[in-house]
Amino acid sequence: MLKDITLGQYYQTESVLHRLDPRVKLVGTIVYIISLFLVNNVWGYLVAALFLAAMIKLSNVPFKFMVKGMRAILFLLLLTVVFNIFLTPGEALITVWKLTITKEGIRLAIMMAIRLSFLIIGSSVMTLTTTPNNLTDGMEKLMASLRKIKVPVHEIAMMMSIALRFIPILMEETDKIMKAQIARGADFESGNIMKKAKALVPLLVPLFISAFRRANDLAMAMEARCYRGGDGRTKMKPLIYKKADRIGYGVLIIYLIVCLSIGKIAELAMGIILGIMMVAA
Repeated sequence: MLKDITLGQYYQTESVLHRLDPRVKLVGTIVYIISLFLVNNVWGYLVAALFLAAMIKLSNVPFKFMVKGMRAILFLLLLTVVFNIFLTPGEALITVWKLTITKEGIRLAIMMAIRLSFLIIGSSVMTLTTTPNNLTDGMEKLMASLRKIKVPVHEIAMMMSIALRFIPILMEETDKIMKAQIARGADFESGNIMKKAKALVPLLVPLFISAFRRANDLAMAMEARCYRGGDGRTKMKPLIYKKADRIGYGVLIIYLIVCLSIGKIAELAMGIILGIMMVAA
């Protein structure tokens, strides 16, 4: 399960997305996430699915590697679907004891499942094709205007980069500790919820100790290298927009326009077709 988490990992390969400016990928991810919550019809989700499939193809990252990150949130996904099905008021379809499955609940559950799945995979595309250092530089460049109102842009970008870098490290550390505890007779599977929670104590205590030790070592290393924040610092590889990056922004604009208008266009087309059929009849 822990090895299935792909968020924060970087997949080394050569592709169009790997060569794009990190600012384009950050803006693209934000635009894609926003579009998922703006569309509310099957045509909009179809466009979002086609766009995501195209990005996965351009990334040269194996589809199986991209999708296996969904296993880690499968329980959360199922829990969200169940809550939406049984707790959404509307037209009743099936009643089981005091629980009622409504038509609106099924529709909302399907929409939320699609949104969460596309959101996780879309975010993974960005992290799998961008190194943590490039993500830091991209976030810092995008938020540069906030420095005028005394927002610590460099520090925020640095913290987010370190957090992303630590995700796979901590997952690997958790896996090692879990295997070591199982070898000593620990049981993380059997028993009720309370027993399972108590069984996690031998796992969480050494994990937190290891995390704090790594954080302390990182702080000491940064201090030993005279790190004093982002003021006056220069970049060895400054970010410069290229032709491919401008094309990427253009594709994002086209995608957003199509995604938001496809539903109305489809309804208009269906109306025209029905009108023609009625006149012909």
